[in-house]
Amino acid sequence: MSRLSGPAERIATGSVVIAGRLQVRAAAWVRRGYRGDLTGWRAALGCWLRAGLLVAIVYAGCRLVRTVPALMWLLSASWLLAFWRAGKPVQTPDAAAPAEASAGDPAEDVRALLREVMGDADAVHLRTVLQHLQSRGQWEGRTVTDLRHRLAHLGIPHDHRVKVHRVPTWGVRRSALDAPSPAPAEETSTAPSTAA
Repeated sequence: MSRLSGPAERIATGSVVIAGRLQVRAAAWVRRGYRGDLTGWRAALGCWLRAGLLVAIVYAGCRLVRTVPALMWLLSASWLLAFWRAGKPVQTPDAAAPAEASAGDPAEDVRALLREVMGDADAVHLRTVLQHLQSRGQWEGRTVTDLRHRLAHLGIPHDHRVKVHRVPTWGVRRSALDAPSPAPAEETSTAPSTAA
């Protein structure tokens, strides 16, 4: 191993975390364009317009960088700094991650925990999951944001508009748990960064 392998791995981990966050946020923003009060193609028109706007923003950014190439140095430095911060390993106390106790797949263990806390409901708030973990003596001193980062790291979909008892906040839907997820990033540290 070279002395650059550690920093390179941290940047790679951070890039996976940030890419997952951006993907979840962009998909949620586009999904909010759907109009339930309309039918047919008109109902999805808002989604198509939002997706088109995202494509236009990416295109305009590419054109801007081609026009002012020196801007790429600033963007590259910003990206690397963001990846570095997101990939920061956090030392956790005993049993800090819900999936670390077992030798199996961490994503499947967390999915099983979410299903257990969810019970017969269609969704569960992350606040409820965190309270469940803390009642078992795990994740003491951690926040919902830490749990969100952990789920993003494992590729488990979560959203900030999950309604349980008519209250929308960060949570996980059963349909998202049953859907196949992308492979999680290789784990050097299983705890998320709270610096981002």
